[in-house]
Amino acid sequence: MKIILSRKGFDSSAGGVPNPLFADGRLLSLPIPDALSPITYSDIAHQPERLGSLVEQLTKQRILPHHGAHLDPDLRVGALPRLPGWRPMLGQYGAAQSHLRNQGVGAGDVFLFFTVFQPVVCIEGGYQWQRQSRPIHALWGWLQVDEVLDVSHGKPVPYAWAAYHPHCYRHHEANNVIYTARQHLTLGGENRQLPGAGVFPFLRPELQLSAVDSTKPTLWELPFWFYPEADKKPLTYHTNLNRWQREGERTLLQSVYRGQEFVLDTKDYPEALAWVEGLISSNA
Repeated sequence: MKIILSRKGFDSSAGGVPNPLFADGRLLSLPIPDALSPITYSDIAHQPERLGSLVEQLTKQRILPHHGAHLDPDLRVGALPRLPGWRPMLGQYGAAQSHLRNQGVGAGDVFLFFTVFQPVVCIEGGYQWQRQSRPIHALWGWLQVDEVLDVSHGKPVPYAWAAYHPHCYRHHEANNVIYTARQHLTLGGENRQLPGAGVFPFLRPELQLSAVDSTKPTLWELPFWFYPEADKKPLTYHTNLNRWQREGERTLLQSVYRGQEFVLDTKDYPEALAWVEGLISSNA
C-alpha cells in the first residue's frame, strides 16, 4: 500500500492566499478557482459560514461568489446536492497524474490531503487574516482509492453521480483521471470500520506538519520512523537526504516548495499503517 501526501487547496499561486484556520480550531481547505468548473463558490454549502462570501472577504474581492470553484477533492456529502450512490472523489491530470501512475498508485492506496493554513479573525461580521500570525502546513482530509476512472479527452464517466465533477469538464486533457473512494478504510486486508474518505474538521497536534518551533511552514516535523534509512526509498520528490534530519524523537524534513503528490511506500515504512489509522480513528 502507498500513502500519498497530496497538496490540495488555496496557496500563493492558486487562490493567492492561505486557507482559513478559525479561532475555534476549525480547518477549511478552499477549492481553487476554475473557470471550467460548473460549480461556483456560492453553490458549495459550508456551515456556519457562506463559502462564497468567505472567499470574497479573504481574497479582497479578487475571487467572487459566482466564480467557478474546483471542488476537488470533494469529500463532504453535504457540500452539494447528491445523486444516489455518490462517493467522495479526487481528480488528477497532467504531470502530477503521470507521477502517480509511475508510482503505481491505485486501488487501496491512501491520499492524505494537506495545505497551508493561517489564522483568521471575525471583525464586524467579516473575516480577515490575523495580524502577525504564521502559516502552517496541516493535514485536512483523506481518501482511500476504490476505483481509478479514465476521463481523458472527455471520455464519459461511468457513473451519473460523478458527472458533475470538475475533471469531467476538462475535455482537452489527455491524462485525466478520477479516483473514487472506498466506503470503509481497509488496512492490512482488514476493514477498520472507519470511513474511506472524509475531512479532519479541527486542527489537532498530530495533523500539523510544520514544526512547531519553525517560522517556515515548509519545515516539517514528522514521526521518527519517517526518516529514510539507507535501504528505504524516501518520500518522492524528497530523495535529497540533505533535506532530512533526525533530532531526538522526531524527523525534520525541509519539504519542497512546489509539487502536488508525494508518495510513500508502506513496504519500506510499515509503521505508516498504524499512523494513518490513528489519524482517522481520532476523527471518529
